[in-house]
Amino acid sequence: MIIAPAADHRNREGGTLVYPVYSRRSRGLSVGINLFPGGKCCSFDCPYCEVFPFETNIVFNLAAMKVALRSCLLEAAERGVEVRDICFSGNGEPVMAAVFPEALRTAEVLRREFAPAAKLVVITNGAGLLNPEIFALLRRAALENGLRIWLKVDAGTESWYGVINRSAVPFEPLLEAVHAFAVSGAPFTAQTMICAVNGLFPPQEEETAWVELITELAAPGALHAVQIYGKVRPAPEDPLAVPAPAGILEQRAALLRFALSKAVPGKQAVPVEVYF
Repeated sequence: MIIAPAADHRNREGGTLVYPVYSRRSRGLSVGINLFPGGKCCSFDCPYCEVFPFETNIVFNLAAMKVALRSCLLEAAERGVEVRDICFSGNGEPVMAAVFPEALRTAEVLRREFAPAAKLVVITNGAGLLNPEIFALLRRAALENGLRIWLKVDAGTESWYGVINRSAVPFEPLLEAVHAFAVSGAPFTAQTMICAVNGLFPPQEEETAWVELITELAAPGALHAVQIYGKVRPAPEDPLAVPAPAGILEQRAALLRFALSKAVPGKQAVPVEVYF
């Protein structure tokens, strides 16, 4: 495998199991792991999603993933390229894959052996937290092995959730599961996409509810950071979702920073990062 990080993830739509990509949120080379080489599999249907419709006859193979990941990490080390993280994302929601627990363990073993400075990351929409087994797995991996959980929190209201995530997963039970995870003490990062959908940006009431929600999630002390990011990659439904001006992202970040400073005065601030 040649370490030539792509600007996007489109190569995974050809059935790639392991793919190097430049990640703005990782600030460098991220090695992605794709558990769904045969087609998209996700419990959300976000209009900004960059995964284009495709179908292959490739079935995920753990042994093949192990070989590909080992090769990628070795080549990076030989070339002196820093791997910032190994990230489960791919063509959908990684925790929906039956092989996820075993793939996570395999990736952790290889990370320790070939890229100990890299972080192990899973990007999740949080719906898996409704499953007690997934909840326990992620909590344990975060607390015991340092797994970085990047948890999607795009909406503070049910109405905007219906617009930005378009999921059949009920909003209130999902929020309850996310709250429970925050209370459990497992460190996590909240990720929020801000963009316009069908010409409309999040309304004022959504902005207010989201700030309150994130502030509540920060209260137990496990919130590691907040990542506010905008749409930069093409999506199959373009132009349904369009990027937000930098000022809108910065305004949201400023509102949250102020709310967090008021909620936990004297406590070390939760970093609120903006990615354009």
